[in-house]
Amino acid sequence: MVFCRGCAKEIHNTALTCPQCGAPQGVVAAQSASAPAANGNWYFEVLKKYFVISGRARRKEYWMFFLINLLVAMGIGFFEGLLGSSGITSTLYSFAMLIPGITVGIRRMHDTDHRGWWLLVPFVNIIFLVMDSTPGPNRFGPNPKGID
Repeated sequence: MVFCRGCAKEIHNTALTCPQCGAPQGVVAAQSASAPAANGNWYFEVLKKYFVISGRARRKEYWMFFLINLLVAMGIGFFEGLLGSSGITSTLYSFAMLIPGITVGIRRMHDTDHRGWWLLVPFVNIIFLVMDSTPGPNRFGPNPKGID
C-alpha cells in the first residue's frame, strides 16, 4: 500500500488514480512533484500552496522559502529606510507571508512525521525543522524526495 499524491489516503500501489480523489498516481505525477527542485522556484511553490496544510515539505523547500522571505523582507526594510517611509510596505509584506510561512512549517512537521502543532513548542520545533525527512511514505503522504 502507498499513499495518494493528492489526498494522502492509503491506496493500492498499482492504482493509476486515487479512488477517493481521482488524483493521478503514475510516473507523470512523480515528475511534477520534483519540479521545484529542477527549477529552484521554492519560494513560488510555497506561495502556490498558500492555504495547503496537507502533505509534506522537504527541508530544502522550507529553508529556501525562509531564506528568500528573509532577504525580501530585509530588502523592503532597507528601501523603506532609505526613503524614510512609515514602514507600511514591510508590514503588509509580513502579514501576507504569515500564512504561507505557517503552512510550509506545518508541512515540514509532517515530513518528519510530527503534527503541525509542534510549531508552537519553542526549541523543539527548530529541532524538527532541521531533521531529515522520514524515509518512505508516512501518515501524511509520500516522501517528497521520492525516496522509499
